[in-house]
Amino acid sequence: MNSTPAPRFAFIGLAVSDMAASVAFYRRLGLAFPEGSEQEPHVETELPGGLLLVLDAESTIRSFHPDWQPPTGGARAALAFRCQSPAHVDAVYQELTEAGYQGELKPWDAFWGQRYASLRDPDGNGVDLLAPLQDA
Repeated sequence: MNSTPAPRFAFIGLAVSDMAASVAFYRRLGLAFPEGSEQEPHVETELPGGLLLVLDAESTIRSFHPDWQPPTGGARAALAFRCQSPAHVDAVYQELTEAGYQGELKPWDAFWGQRYASLRDPDGNGVDLLAPLQDA
């Protein structure tokens, strides 16, 4: 039996093409980034439970991985934000799409029992909004 401890999951990292646009988007979803983050090449915010969301400018990634290229094609991952109620899903989706962010799927009642909607952040990453349809 291996006595080496398992690594601990630490952060979710996103490569961003425009730090100011990404910070603004995630602040609208309630995440707190330090003042001045818009001009930084690397920023972090702590999520509930202690994980971090890390945003790195493409230039930062290329500083240690010169051949890195942004992925093309469809997304394979999404971040999800729990809203207070089904009406809150609708309101947040409306606020973000009216602010110019790309809506992917308008709010709908999913067969698995949630009000659900999908958007894209400024770099095309999937961002889902959800709330239970009924109190559990």
